[in-house]
Amino acid sequence: MRRNALCSLLLLIAAVCVVSVGCQKTEETAIPPETTAPAEETSKPAEPESEETETAAPETEAPKAVIPEKILFAEPEKNIFSKAQDAQYKYITEPGGQITQISSYIQPHKDEAARKLGDKCAIEMRANFIADFEKNPVYLRNHPEDTVDKMVHVSTFTIINDVIYMTYYANTGTDAEDPSKQEARFAFCPYDDPENMTIIRLQKVGDKLDGKTITGVYDTILMHKDNDVLYLMWTAAVDGMYYRLYCTYTISTATIGPILPNRFKAGDITNDFSSKGIIQALAANSIPIKSLWSDIGIMQKLTTREENGETWYYTGAYSGNFNCIIKSRDLITWEYVADPDFVNQSVWENAVYVLDNKVYYFVRQDGCEQGFLTAYDLTTGTWDTPALIRDAQSRSDFILYNGELYLIHAPIDRNGFGIVKINRDNLGDSEPVLVAEMQDSLFYPYTMVYDDYAYMSYTVNRKHIRLTRFNLTNYLD
Repeated sequence: MRRNALCSLLLLIAAVCVVSVGCQKTEETAIPPETTAPAEETSKPAEPESEETETAAPETEAPKAVIPEKILFAEPEKNIFSKAQDAQYKYITEPGGQITQISSYIQPHKDEAARKLGDKCAIEMRANFIADFEKNPVYLRNHPEDTVDKMVHVSTFTIINDVIYMTYYANTGTDAEDPSKQEARFAFCPYDDPENMTIIRLQKVGDKLDGKTITGVYDTILMHKDNDVLYLMWTAAVDGMYYRLYCTYTISTATIGPILPNRFKAGDITNDFSSKGIIQALAANSIPIKSLWSDIGIMQKLTTREENGETWYYTGAYSGNFNCIIKSRDLITWEYVADPDFVNQSVWENAVYVLDNKVYYFVRQDGCEQGFLTAYDLTTGTWDTPALIRDAQSRSDFILYNGELYLIHAPIDRNGFGIVKINRDNLGDSEPVLVAEMQDSLFYPYTMVYDDYAYMSYTVNRKHIRLTRFNLTNYLD
């Protein structure tokens, strides 16, 4: 199971962020060659074109990034938590259940052409291994004060000025996905020199934040609006209640800002982005809500839309069976947009991608093998009839390539991924393109497109945070 039931969370002594800088060899973590396919010459990725990217391109280029010798940490701020508003409202529960009306049932695993193409892609990805980003025995040769990661999971990355930036969470105590023993991580290295890797612990269980104790750490991501300031964001239980927290990393000054809570807004109500804050803000606006449980999350992929002369960044948010579309102007305060208005069994991470006046939406479902694909019309406020896609588990993702939208979904066995070409005129006519089986575990994929290459980070057996790539011209029209 992805999540553990909330349990008695370990309280430790407050700790400060620790930086590890040094060599990260790949000889013990690189995937061994399983075919005779030659590894292609590694070339540095170009910055994505602004019209077809998941994050907006900056108006002016930031100073050339370099690997700093020292990371600076801002002083913590006080009185950072706000009191949730409108506690007097009782929230309206929204039941889950089986989808009763669908436009089609897409079964990628039965498409032999897609499977054959996927075999080719898996070979290319194994040959194009770039780096692993966890702390492993090789890393510790140069950092004996550190501890080998026993579990790592949920990656997000970006590549700016030839430097790879990666986030994830880790457990150095046990090999379990256990929030009471985890820490949020930020790592980076030169694209052409991954052995020169920096790994930073952003927060761990036991840390103090504005007088409160961190009792759990979960999904850790990054976002950015330009090429200088990264927003490092993660889920943390603060005195037992889950929040979304963030800090910034400014590349040009190598400075990590103070840790602060994100905000969640619905209507005129703005609360901390916490389990309680979400429920109360939605209740105050009489918005029905499905069951929230365990931690809360924000999805990594950003897409933009101009509204009244302002740029808005769209993504998804989730907690248990509740999933919705959110948007933000500053990546700090997130506004509720909508959640599917038809009965469904959605659970956890929801992939979101805005194009023109529609928000494309895919999420797995609880207790069945089908995720559902739908779209929300921002002008009419209506949802498209969903299409079911079989063999969907774990986090999914959308990419845009040559003007076409594609869904990347992960199968239940967590051993690969599939690509479905989205028919934007009729979602039910969307078609499988590729079904890849890695033979070495692949789940929770996250993909960015640079030029003609798809760069994908993913979890390998919860032991490695891996980055590789494949050439889209070999697989997509």
